[in-house]
Amino acid sequence: MSEDEDIVVTRRGAVFEVLLNRGKANAIDLATSRVMGEIFSEFRDDPKMRVAIIGSTNEKFFCPGWDLKAAADGDAVDGDYGVGGFGGLQELRGMNKPIIMAIGGICCGGGLEIALSGDIILASNEATFALPEIRSGTVADAASIKLPKRIPYHIAMEMLLTGRWLEAEEAHRWGLVNYIYPQKQLMNEARKLADELAKGPPLVFAAIKEIVREAEDMKFQDALNRITKSQFETVDKLYHSQDQLEGARAFAEKRDPVWKGK
Repeated sequence: MSEDEDIVVTRRGAVFEVLLNRGKANAIDLATSRVMGEIFSEFRDDPKMRVAIIGSTNEKFFCPGWDLKAAADGDAVDGDYGVGGFGGLQELRGMNKPIIMAIGGICCGGGLEIALSGDIILASNEATFALPEIRSGTVADAASIKLPKRIPYHIAMEMLLTGRWLEAEEAHRWGLVNYIYPQKQLMNEARKLADELAKGPPLVFAAIKEIVREAEDMKFQDALNRITKSQFETVDKLYHSQDQLEGARAFAEKRDPVWKGK
C-alpha cells in the first residue's frame, strides 16, 4: 500500500477490498468520489469478484463525508460526483453483489450515508455515528431517505433533527449495525464473513439484491407477481442457469454445490 493512494484496492480471491486512505479523516471531495464510482463499477462488472469489503486504513475515522476544505477551495456541493453519486456507491445502478461495511472510528454525515449503502455493517467498539448536517444548516439528503427505513423512525428523526451521536453499542441496539468487534479484530471478522459469502451462489445473491431493491416501494403482491413471472432480470437468469440445476443435484447427492455463476 502506498501512503499517497486515496483509495486502496486489494483483490483477494473473489473478495474485493476497498479501503479509504485519504488524509487525516477520509473526507471525500469530487475527484475522490468519481474515482470511487469507477472502482465500484469495476467490482460490479467483474464476474471474478463476488463480494466487497469497504473499510478504512485509519482506525479513528471511517469517513466524515463531504470534504469541507475542498468545498472552500471551490468544490461545488452540487458538482459532478461521478457515476455512482457521492462516494461512488449510493446511486450506482445494478449493484447486485454483497457489500460488507467495516466501520472503525467516526462515521458521520456523508460517510454514514455511504455505510447505509452496504448490505451488512460491522463496527468496531470504537465506532461512532451521527448526522451533524443540521448543525451547519444543511440537510443529510440521502440519510433522510434511507435511515428511517433502517432503524426505528423516532431514533432516525432524532439523529436527523439534532445531530446527536450514537456509540457503537446503541447503534447495534437500534439495528444500525449487525455486529460489534474490538477494533483490532474488525477487518479479520469482515474478511471471514466475506470469505463465507464468496463461497455462496452469486446468481442467488444477485436475485436477492434486485428483488429487495426493486420491491422496496411496491405492494407485496405486485412484487411477488413480478418474481413468479420472471420479470426481474436476475431471477429469470437464475431460473435458467446451470447453478439452479447444480443446487438441486448437490442436494440430492448430499454434497456441497459448486457455484459457477452461470
